[in-house]
Amino acid sequence: MAGKTVLYSYWRSSCAWRVRIALALKGVDYEYMAVNLIKDGGEQLKEDYKEKNPMSQVPAIFIDGITLSQSVSHICFLLIEYLEETRPDPPLLPKDPKERAKVRMLAEVINSGIQPLQNLKVLKALGEKKEEWARTVISDGFSALEKMLQGTAGRYCVGNEVTVADIFLVPQVYNANRFGVDISKYPTINKIKDALVALPAFVAADAARQPDTPEDQRAK
Repeated sequence: MAGKTVLYSYWRSSCAWRVRIALALKGVDYEYMAVNLIKDGGEQLKEDYKEKNPMSQVPAIFIDGITLSQSVSHICFLLIEYLEETRPDPPLLPKDPKERAKVRMLAEVINSGIQPLQNLKVLKALGEKKEEWARTVISDGFSALEKMLQGTAGRYCVGNEVTVADIFLVPQVYNANRFGVDISKYPTINKIKDALVALPAFVAADAARQPDTPEDQRAK
């Protein structure tokens, strides 16, 4: 594919993190443009960025001459489906319809049932109760996800190939740890996460390894 790819990202954004993993797995080189969600009230709210994503959220991506952006809970699937159609290897969605449905089901538990309820905008509105709320939302979602994974998992979320469900899982485990969720309650999630974070694409996409990662949060 001709042309430069540009990813507008924030180091700790779950959705941007997912996109970084997908791009790494597909072998897509890109320029990283940091959008600080906290500095000066949030760079995502500035007019020049709103031209790229009118929803004022990250990520947005310029790829193959077009800009893809949408609400935060849908841009990941939008981009991944685009990557699947334009860069099919390695596949991130199984060919078998039943297996593909399992992958989408697991990803949506996180994409719709957990992450949007504990994103930055929601937490700001909750004030002092934000951490308690985040722990509750993540714990409830992980309890459901743990049961579902017991029926689908192999080495990874669905069998032994990396899929979209795995891309969604790793950033959410990071958030669980960030908010003090007791991860030991979810052995299947933990096992899968441990296998995934050792893979090169997941290492490259990790929040601790991005250009805008604060020094005290960088990988040692």
